[in-house]
Amino acid sequence: MSGFIAAIVTLGLLAAYLLGSIPTGFLLGKALQGIDIREHGSGNTGATNVFRVIGKGAGITALVIDLIKGLVAVRLMMALISLFVLPKVGTDALIWIVWVYMFAAALAVVGHSKSVWIGFAGGKSAATGLGVLLALVWPVGLSAAAVFVTAVLLSRTVSVGSIAAALSVAVFMIAMQQPLPYVLLAIAGGGYVILRHRSNISRLLTGTEPKTFGG
Repeated sequence: MSGFIAAIVTLGLLAAYLLGSIPTGFLLGKALQGIDIREHGSGNTGATNVFRVIGKGAGITALVIDLIKGLVAVRLMMALISLFVLPKVGTDALIWIVWVYMFAAALAVVGHSKSVWIGFAGGKSAATGLGVLLALVWPVGLSAAAVFVTAVLLSRTVSVGSIAAALSVAVFMIAMQQPLPYVLLAIAGGGYVILRHRSNISRLLTGTEPKTFGG
């Protein structure tokens, strides 16, 4: 890999992390109520906590922005590769380029939960994870979203939907015969999202997890 290509890839990976790191919930808390969302509710900056602490509109806004930043992080990397790398290396690079896309997606997901802007705190990465899936393989993203919506409607609890969707992603990647890097991302990323929900899982097991909608 030439120095120029390495620089482009590094730039794209850094941008993916920084985009994922945008602390949407934290910024909404400061802008709308002058609070640090980390000091309220569950203590994380994700859309569900924003929904519970600040309100429905803010929660939906956080969800949409967190999804978009994951999608943009991967699409930006794809654009950089298309504009600056493929004209130089041609289709022979397609094998390793898939790995680059995978790492960009992973960094965006990690960035959301470990944001450099707020002391490496953050949310639970479910919405940003959905965004990167829609950018990489949109049928897998839509399938995971369908699992999420179904699980939330049945349980009235967003954490159940997030966990169910995270569990389903690897199945959809394999079923749709996606490349190995994407399958590995689905396994690792899904596991990471579930790990970030470990407190929710403990409350679900003890019956103390609050309903997000109704009940």
